[in-house]
Amino acid sequence: MKKIFARLMKDESGATAIEYGLIAALISVALIGGATALGTQLEALFQALKTRMETATTNMPT
Repeated sequence: MKKIFARLMKDESGATAIEYGLIAALISVALIGGATALGTQLEALFQALKTRMETATTNMPT
């Protein structure tokens, strides 16, 4: 039993997989945060464009 436990303690292949999983999770969180911030900025930009276009068409001479 001691040999099996000692062999499991030396085996680091599972730890490597967990590390890769954590790195992938951190990258995913960063991408989601960036996409959310970019989406908010794009929404504000398009809202400003919409307002300008509505103002321009309202003030056009007929």
